[in-house]
Amino acid sequence: MMKLLTIAAVLGFASLGYAAEGGMRLSSSAFSHGGTIPKAYTCEGEDRSPPLAWHGVPQGSRSLVLIVDDPDVPDPKAPQRVWVHWVLYDLPPEDGELAAGVAGAGLPQGTQEGLNDWERTGYGGPCPPIGRHRYFHKLYALDTTLATVPHANKATLLKAMTGHILADAELVGTYQKGQ
Repeated sequence: MMKLLTIAAVLGFASLGYAAEGGMRLSSSAFSHGGTIPKAYTCEGEDRSPPLAWHGVPQGSRSLVLIVDDPDVPDPKAPQRVWVHWVLYDLPPEDGELAAGVAGAGLPQGTQEGLNDWERTGYGGPCPPIGRHRYFHKLYALDTTLATVPHANKATLLKAMTGHILADAELVGTYQKGQ
């Protein structure tokens, strides 16, 4: 067993995101869980969304929700709020992926875009004012769809999701300006 764990770590399987109860996993080919998000996916780069992939979506799922946020605003040493960077919902309920820089018509059919904290749809990359911030990419499998909630923000979605979450997965990346 130890040999298998060592082989998995060497082959890079340890870079998979955190798998919460239910076995669903979220990962990125651009950064590992707990690793640094490359500059291309931030305000100092191209400010495009990173590639994401997920596996282990439970049977009975009717949709997926992706929320990306930063709980370290404005300063990780004295956080005052959570800043929402990206909200997608009604993603197809199957194992899948999002390509780097995906937006609008490039999203999987049926996917809805919610409002981020810039009060617009779409991805807004890491742009921390001070220190190294954590960026939580959270994927939820639901037993329902949320199409009746147009351009919802995180708070509205979390309320609508109550009692409908079958599984969740999380991938955390970090970023600090100037690195």
